[in-house]
Amino acid sequence: MNEKIKKTIDEIKSGRFPQVQDWKALFLYSGPEESRYLTEQAVAARKEYFGNKVFLRGLIEFTNYCKNNCYYCGIRRDHREIRRYRLTPEQILECCEKGYELGLRTFVLQGGEDPYWDDSRLVPLVASIREKFPDCAITLSVGERSRESYENLYDAGADRYLLRHEAADLDLYESLHPEEMMLSDRTDCLFDLKSIGFQTGCGFMVGAPGQTIPHIVEDLKFIGQFCPHMVGIGPFLPAAGTPFEDQPGGSPKLTLKLLSVIRLMKPDILLPATTALSSATEDGRLLGIKAGANVIMPNITPESVRSLYCLYDRKPSAGVECAEGIEELKEQLAGIGYEAVAERGDHPFFTEE
Repeated sequence: MNEKIKKTIDEIKSGRFPQVQDWKALFLYSGPEESRYLTEQAVAARKEYFGNKVFLRGLIEFTNYCKNNCYYCGIRRDHREIRRYRLTPEQILECCEKGYELGLRTFVLQGGEDPYWDDSRLVPLVASIREKFPDCAITLSVGERSRESYENLYDAGADRYLLRHEAADLDLYESLHPEEMMLSDRTDCLFDLKSIGFQTGCGFMVGAPGQTIPHIVEDLKFIGQFCPHMVGIGPFLPAAGTPFEDQPGGSPKLTLKLLSVIRLMKPDILLPATTALSSATEDGRLLGIKAGANVIMPNITPESVRSLYCLYDRKPSAGVECAEGIEELKEQLAGIGYEAVAERGDHPFFTEE
């Protein structure tokens, strides 16, 4: 084993932040032995807080309208060739009922930044879910909103909020987004969410066009300083009809290393094995769990619109990624030594007595 790379891994585990050149060596030059050591340390760190539990969340992709024009996204505002949809409140509640019957106790409402879903519509919806499912967690992932809106949603019963920071480096962030979108607005939202009381999640794409190892180091530094309760990462995957449609996808191998690194940095974090990882490589979800992730989000969106939430090409809309495959997913996890659980699975900070 390369002792310098092993030292870097031990440094991360002990809470220190390595130099850029050490990160480069870890990400670019570690061989099977070093990678195995990294994974073993990450799994041990996760086990300390969560045992072998993998938390299942019911994902509801309730609108693919978006006012933003991010260069990488398949539901960007200027993409004229996709069919748009919005679920009704009644349909969303039906999704929750279906998820509840499957044993799920967390619902994740994800959508584009759709102006239709202002507070006059989204706040009553959250309140209805909270009233009907008082024992469940409600996670929102609907982008940048005002602090007042976040407070209203929190007061209505939302517990968690996922908002990827996308890129901590200003130049990279600006290269991925139109000029009206600002990194400072994104980070302000994240700090607002956390200060209000949300269990807050950030994250980034691995292998985004123009991204370098120093950019990734900046993302890790941001995660270390922000101390989120959740982190969502996955490989960049190109989407047809976007400015980046011809760009190569991000590396699943590097994504798995980063899952292990983030687990070592923040051992008590909620860390999903994402659909993007599953789309990028065979058995990506299981590999993500083996690397240190502890959350999977089966899709409980109605089958009639599931394929329309096309953030990237080849996004799966059937099988173990979805509600119909939950039992098979549980069997697959059991086969690699993990227990799929549908409990709320809060961040340990929120479960202390």
